[in-house]
Amino acid sequence: MSVSIELFPFLSDNYCILVHDNATGATASIDAIDPAPILDMLTQKNWTLSDIFVTHHHWDHTDGILSLKNMFDIRVTGPAGEANKIGGLDNTVSGGDTISLGETTFEIIDTPGHTLGHISYFDRSNKNLFCGDALFSLGCGRMFEGTPAPMWAGLKSLRQLPDDTSVYCGHEYSAANAKFALSVDPHNKALQNRVEQITDLLKSGQPTVPFNLGEDKLANPFLRADSPALAQNLNMPLNNPDTVFAALRKAKDTF
Repeated sequence: MSVSIELFPFLSDNYCILVHDNATGATASIDAIDPAPILDMLTQKNWTLSDIFVTHHHWDHTDGILSLKNMFDIRVTGPAGEANKIGGLDNTVSGGDTISLGETTFEIIDTPGHTLGHISYFDRSNKNLFCGDALFSLGCGRMFEGTPAPMWAGLKSLRQLPDDTSVYCGHEYSAANAKFALSVDPHNKALQNRVEQITDLLKSGQPTVPFNLGEDKLANPFLRADSPALAQNLNMPLNNPDTVFAALRKAKDTF
């Protein structure tokens, strides 16, 4: 059930991600932006694409699907709630379902908000989370669709995963997210430590993804909307996390 993972940049801030089941050779692309970088990495690793796991319908996560289907005998799995917006789907899933890649099982978690049907894939045996644009290092996706309460509920579902989970998200946004996080939670020592780590990684030309979920739980304001300290920082009621989350998301949109 072990896997190998390759993460590599594309466009200005996107990440392409390949997950390879070591026992069987099955290989999935998490979303599919463009065939070219995916094909290059497949060639480098001598892997053959068998699956695409789609998190949501946005073009920068789906534009390569049909081209890759023309090149490989693959299965494309995506969110049932967005099936009419994603071309080339063979299989639809939603929260509570599971899907296998060779001998590796992925749990499906509903993470709406960035888009209404957004889903995340969790490999519990290896503790890897593939969350598209739902959760970022020190941030979360812009809420293009839906309302704050379901998005906060989805993030709480991710927060319940083990602390030693490695989080693979779809973009390199850590530096910008760090600036906002410090503006709303300036005295958080865990956040200050994370910002130092992120700064060092970026200075050395390294990605900040994957990141450790346990560390993010302590530092990411969007995972701490039910923290009394954060509510006090925002001068908001202590007993309404939905409202705190909505205020955080609105503030980040104009930061």
